[in-house]
Parts: sequence; structure tokens; C-alpha cells
Amino acid sequence: MKQLRIRTLASLFVVAGLLSWAVSKLLVARDSLGTLPSVPLAAPIVLGIIAAALAATAFSLRSRLRAQRDRVPGAKGVEPMMAARAVVFGQASALVSALVSGVYGGVGIFLLAHLDVPARRDQAIYAALAVVAGIAVIAAALFLERVCKLPEDDDTEGAPA
Repeated sequence: MKQLRIRTLASLFVVAGLLSWAVSKLLVARDSLGTLPSVPLAAPIVLGIIAAALAATAFSLRSRLRAQRDRVPGAKGVEPMMAARAVVFGQASALVSALVSGVYGGVGIFLLAHLDVPARRDQAIYAALAVVAGIAVIAAALFLERVCKLPEDDDTEGAPA
């Protein structure tokens, strides 16, 4: 399994942000009423819940792996498939979060020019909170990936495992 690259996540965030900003400008320019899809209040809440779940999983696995490595009596081990599933969930969450955060970031940047309207001001706040929560998801996913990373093999003799 390959490790997530921050460059990939940042690129996805920027491209999604630019596309959503451009689409927002087109939607408002096309329609005289200036209708724009709203940023739901649930977006930052759901992203925050996912970030908390990833962080809790990472801390739990870290303590269990540490106890297993230190051979603590009665320590509950970590199944390799469970750790692999956690990493895959974290990577998928980070990729989707980078995309969603980019979309909300682009909409939020567009809304910055229209803060005089109270409804658009609220939407800009929700978009900013969604971006912050999305970054928290990415950070928690990278931490989970780091926790579950196998140590490097120091054997250089080329002997079969």
C-alpha cells in the first residue's frame, strides 16, 4: 500500500477550489437572481465527526501497538487486516476530504466578495468551517497512516524472510 502524498492532496484541493470558484461565478453571472447552491451547516459537522473518528482510531491503535511492542501482559494485539482497513479508510477519507474542502473553499472565496448579504455571510462562515474540518480530517488520516506504518527493515544481506 502506498503512502499518501501531501502534494496529491494539495493538488486535489486547489483544482477543486478553482473549479468550484469558477462554477460559482458562472452560476451567479448566468442567473439574474444570483442563485448559488448553499453550503449546508452539516458539512463541517460531518467532517468534524470523521476527523474525530480517525483520530480516536489512530490513538487506540497507537496505544495497542505500543503495548504489543513492549510485551505488556494481557495486551490486546492488533490484527494486520484491521490496521490495513483503518489505513485504507483514512486514505479514502483524506482524498474525499481534500476534494470536498476544495469545493467549499472555492465557494467560500467566491462568497468573500458578497459579505454584505447576511445569507451569503453565513454561507461563507459554513464554508470556512468546512475547510477547517476537512483539513482536520486530512491531518487525522495522515496521523493514522503514520501510526500503522511498518518499521523499515534493517536487513541488508538479502536473506529471504
